[in-house]
Amino acid sequence: MGVHDGHRQRMKERFLEGGLDNFNDINTLELLLFYALPRCDTNVVAHRLLDRFGSLPAVLEANADDLCKVDGIGESAAVLLALVPQVSRRYMTEKAQTMSSISGSAEAGRYFLPKFMYEKDEVVYMACLDSAHRVTSCREIGRGVVNAAEVSVRRIVELALQQNAAAVILAHNHASGLALPSREDELTTGKIASALQLVGINLIDHVIIAGDEFVSMADSGLII
Repeated sequence: MGVHDGHRQRMKERFLEGGLDNFNDINTLELLLFYALPRCDTNVVAHRLLDRFGSLPAVLEANADDLCKVDGIGESAAVLLALVPQVSRRYMTEKAQTMSSISGSAEAGRYFLPKFMYEKDEVVYMACLDSAHRVTSCREIGRGVVNAAEVSVRRIVELALQQNAAAVILAHNHASGLALPSREDELTTGKIASALQLVGINLIDHVIIAGDEFVSMADSGLII
């Protein structure tokens, strides 16, 4: 038995009994790193990570190259840390997709929020709905754009027609800033709504997301 085995077992038992509620950020990273660093003091490495990146979220959002610059972190540990936000987003996204229909802005927000977890880029999504407002498809239609003004109106219409959509909901994030539509967002949303109406498809909402907050353009009176 190694010098750290007793401590590791106690940490695991503590987690199994009470979850992470009584763990600070150091303990949380320490426990996680058990599974990538079997033969070292992960408490020391956890301190180095927090000293380097400043917070637990910043550690988990760091890219693998930067993580590997921390003494004690190799490829396996970097992959494990990078997996956490990705698995979290997959879990929350797939859980949200069990929603039977989207009937209002609150449900639209709950549906889209997980898709933007840990995103550093500006991303635009489009959900196609049937006549009962059930989501039939949802796909990323833009990445790295500054705002919705740079998304192709023609592409949105073509995709909506391909999916036989009765209605569409758009969502995009402001990776740094507030969940408020810009003037460009408003203008382009109007163009998209008009183009979709010409082919008999309703744009029922455009959700702007920043962090864990969202604003519905429909609720704000910006979609008629």
